[in-house]
Amino acid sequence: MKSKICTAVLALLLTITATNVHAIAIVDGGPKKEVPVEMTEAQKAARLEEIKARVNAIKAMDKSELTRAERKELKRELKEMKKEARTMKGGIYLSVGAIIIIILVLILIL
Repeated sequence: MKSKICTAVLALLLTITATNVHAIAIVDGGPKKEVPVEMTEAQKAARLEEIKARVNAIKAMDKSELTRAERKELKRELKEMKKEARTMKGGIYLSVGAIIIIILVLILIL
């Protein structure tokens, strides 16, 4: 009986201490960018062209003269532009795990 109580208390303590919530620090305190959903098709196409032009400019840039912080900033900018372009294009993205689960559910149903 004593071991069951100790195990329950230990499990409760581990559960409580393992769930820490951390706030995400805002890196850029500037204004929020436009949400792609609120943009018209012409605005989306214009923004995609701006992104393509900026990516081409970054590719043509001589990165050997940049400092480490500047290279890091360019990499972060490219990642943000890639994410923004993906959201504008739309579509459905499925992970490998999701596809496996869907296949298993279909097998179980049939």
